[in-house]
Amino acid sequence: MKWKGRIRSANVEDRRGMGGSSVGKIGTLGGGFGIVMILLYMLMGGNPADLMFQSQSIDPGQESYYQETAEEKELAEFVSVVLADTEYVWNGIFSENDLDYREPQLVLYSGFVQSACGTAGSSSGPFYCPDDDKVYIDLQFFQDMKTTLDAPGDFAMAYVIAHEVGHHVQNQLGIMDQVRELRFRLSQTEYNKLSVRLELQADYLAGVWAHYVEDMDLLEQGDIEEALNAASAVGDDRIQKQYQGYIVPDSFTHGTSAQRVRWFMAGFEEGDLDLWDTFRVPENEL
Repeated sequence: MKWKGRIRSANVEDRRGMGGSSVGKIGTLGGGFGIVMILLYMLMGGNPADLMFQSQSIDPGQESYYQETAEEKELAEFVSVVLADTEYVWNGIFSENDLDYREPQLVLYSGFVQSACGTAGSSSGPFYCPDDDKVYIDLQFFQDMKTTLDAPGDFAMAYVIAHEVGHHVQNQLGIMDQVRELRFRLSQTEYNKLSVRLELQADYLAGVWAHYVEDMDLLEQGDIEEALNAASAVGDDRIQKQYQGYIVPDSFTHGTSAQRVRWFMAGFEEGDLDLWDTFRVPENEL
């Protein structure tokens, strides 16, 4: 992606070195997969509250000196440029539909961070908090994408950011509220199915953003392949098969590798919101 020397967003909040220290242990996820289950959730946000500290406390008063490396500085600049691109695209799309786009804040943090959705550790991965309209990212995650998820490349990282901003678009249009209202009225299996549709829709929105990036002649050879590789790497089926040896479709919360790739590409090819309603698509056509 052509990003160096371009306009950066003014909506980046740098909290690195301000995370404090954990008191107690991180609330565990069911299933006994440990870090493997965290990996299931660490990309593309989904349900960030599930990864918040449970009945624990964080000492917010402790700040540590944070010395940014050259690589981290470049990554922070990259994140800011990508965020600016999402602002440009979504401001335009909202304006075309006689709507005002409320730009999200993006918080860079290290270690732990306090959000309106609760306190999260870096193992939560990038997430969007609908209660404060902010995207949260620990830059260490982008290294984890390369080493743990085998999803390298700058446009793989851009896809992550665009997906989280997609959740902000959903939130602004009232879709996330509608889904959250059903959380305690449905069985876990049925709610998981809604979660999959929410995530696939965010993938579609990331694809729409990528369509405009291509129109702006900012894509480089291999960029779309990097995004597709990242989308495939975090399919529920692929992660479950890789780390537990079998898949449990009823537990899917983000969609299969094929679904995530398909919906990103649908958004990329369409470049608008005409086909974005994943909630009306029959389950066997997702």
